[in-house]
Amino acid sequence: MPIRRWLEAASIYKDPRVVAILFLGFSSGLPLALTGTTLALWLREEGLTLTSIGLFANVATPYALKFLWAPLIDKMPVPFLTRLLGRRRGWMVLTQLGLILSIIGMGSVNPNTHIELTALFAFLVAFSSASQDIVIDAYRVEISDEKSMAAGAAAIVFGYRIGMLVSGAGALYLASVVSWQLTFTVMAALILVGTITIMIAGEPKTITNASSAKADSSIRDLSTYVTWIREAVIDPFSEFLGRKGWLPILLFVVFYKFGDSLAGVMSTPFFYDLGFTKIEIANVSKIYGTAATFIGLAIGGWLMAATGLYKTLWICGILQLGSNLMFALQALAGNDVSVLALTVGIENLSGGMGTAAFVAYLSSLCNVAFTATQYALLSSFMATARIWFSSPGGWLAEQLGWVQFFMVTVLAALPGLMLLWWLTRSGQPTRTEQAQAK
Repeated sequence: MPIRRWLEAASIYKDPRVVAILFLGFSSGLPLALTGTTLALWLREEGLTLTSIGLFANVATPYALKFLWAPLIDKMPVPFLTRLLGRRRGWMVLTQLGLILSIIGMGSVNPNTHIELTALFAFLVAFSSASQDIVIDAYRVEISDEKSMAAGAAAIVFGYRIGMLVSGAGALYLASVVSWQLTFTVMAALILVGTITIMIAGEPKTITNASSAKADSSIRDLSTYVTWIREAVIDPFSEFLGRKGWLPILLFVVFYKFGDSLAGVMSTPFFYDLGFTKIEIANVSKIYGTAATFIGLAIGGWLMAATGLYKTLWICGILQLGSNLMFALQALAGNDVSVLALTVGIENLSGGMGTAAFVAYLSSLCNVAFTATQYALLSSFMATARIWFSSPGGWLAEQLGWVQFFMVTVLAALPGLMLLWWLTRSGQPTRTEQAQAK
């Protein structure tokens, strides 16, 4: 019976491996908002300047550069922990311990008097979180077989989003009734969800003692690491840089979502300055906004199937520009929850659509010989550039005021659209299907 087969297939989500991946996804997503929007709101509530808050965007850099130390985590043993727990579980516990200590440390520091220490702890949270992601991704692949691979991928995304909601909306709910220090302590304790999961789940059976010993010793050979750098970083980049028109393509990768990210990095302090409560921000910006993002992702995928990649990039780019105008309208409307819902809904919907189209574009740039590596490097380059370029957003907001600042973010979206026009002109060698053939 077809229905019976469908029901039996759905039982994959009861597989202990998939359940473990779900909880590890929660542990992976939890730290993200703690160094992003949640931290930004706390800093603003403590009276820090918008300039300082904007500069805190730079602490997210480890998420974009984690591929640099991934080979070390993949191969190098952790003293004592690897012997006791195994290579994957040893690194998992170490990174989770780093997360717990750095989150507690970040929450225990007064940012008014020790801003540098707050930034250091926030950076350590991001570094530990990015390192944990490396281990979780490897662990997920190694414990999954062909039957559970897709379910595991879905489970980790679902768990990741739940973790982000807990550290976003959940942290704001909690901070409205208790201190920020206790809030961050509770968030740190929730990392134990991943620790308990990994202790119960066990080490992947695909890693034998012999292969572990061989991998652990190989990292000591400098030539192994140099070879990896050449094959994983230099060769894919040199292939890309050998294409005609690679510079405008790379500039487009940087600037397509620049206006969107410049506005987004200051959105939570902006809502706070307008007098919205933490509960209102959590309800509208986090929960409702997340739902709008999911809908946007789905619409973006449907739009690409219906109109093609480049038309979708145009539509989404214009919508992203328009969504920044909504922030300026919000600044004029002031403390109006209905306008807030409209602003957040349009911004997250267009952002989700743009993300779906942009991920497809990045994928289309990749040469089949270097698909995974080129995508990782291009997405890392895009994320790093956006983090660094959007960090002066707080300074701009202080100098210009909120209405003028968001008008500037509208202008910041124009270079991406102009580059899109250049790249997609008829006969240009930068159209991806032609660029890959060069």
